[in-house]
Amino acid sequence: MKTLLLIVGLVALLAGLLWAGQGMGWIMWPESSFMLADRKWAWIGGGTALVGLLLIAASRRR
Repeated sequence: MKTLLLIVGLVALLAGLLWAGQGMGWIMWPESSFMLADRKWAWIGGGTALVGLLLIAASRRR
């Protein structure tokens, strides 16, 4: 269970950081993405990254 929480947390963290970077306009890849420079995705990505961090912390505590 710890390994599963860690893997899901890492995936959520990385996806969230990617989404936040795209939403802020820092990561302009892929060129056809609808998330580019859309601040809504910066917030969604930040929340997803936070959930990922919480899952990683939970995997380390059990």
